[in-house]
Amino acid sequence: MHRDNDPRSDIGDFVSVERRAEVRVIMSLPGTYSLASSRDEAGRRREFRCRVINMSSKAAMIACPVKGPVGDRAIVYVSAFGKLSGRIIRVLEGGFVMSLVMTDDARQRLFGQLAWMEDHKNHDTHDMRLHARVVPRDPFSMLTFADGGVLSCLIMDMSATGAAISADIVPEIGTLLIVGRLRARVCRHFPEGFAVEFLDTIEPASLERLLLQK
Repeated sequence: MHRDNDPRSDIGDFVSVERRAEVRVIMSLPGTYSLASSRDEAGRRREFRCRVINMSSKAAMIACPVKGPVGDRAIVYVSAFGKLSGRIIRVLEGGFVMSLVMTDDARQRLFGQLAWMEDHKNHDTHDMRLHARVVPRDPFSMLTFADGGVLSCLIMDMSATGAAISADIVPEIGTLLIVGRLRARVCRHFPEGFAVEFLDTIEPASLERLLLQK
């Protein structure tokens, strides 16, 4: 349990501003999000991948590759909860905290969902371990390009041969880069990002350590 004056983590800071009676659940759920401040050339909201790592019925902490300013409107879609909308109330190094704007009935339903998740999360330990081998719990890494440029990114999933990545830019197919400490080539695009294939053979036991090296 985090104490109100616990300085050890951003999650602890987030918890300290909420009431103790509020149900807060630590999680690692994949989703997509868009920001009012991030649009394409046609004026449409750009969509990125994210992970929801902490949620109450009033706010959610989002791990993501592209952040907006405080006050920016955000829409997050998570299959377990559907569409969540609100405004950014705090910007973190690896994402942001957003308020959740909804009706009283919807908030009460969300409260019940979160309470159920908190009560049952220990029953899913085996599945969580299996999922963690594909989707890292700390999903942030860095991209290094041939010209020396460096960009933060979100690792959506990974294997011994490649990874799916969401970032502020989408490099052309064939682009050579380094993800963490692994040499890679961009091999595919998809709506929320791109995929890379590694140029070297990677031992599974070393994958996460090398890929997520910042």
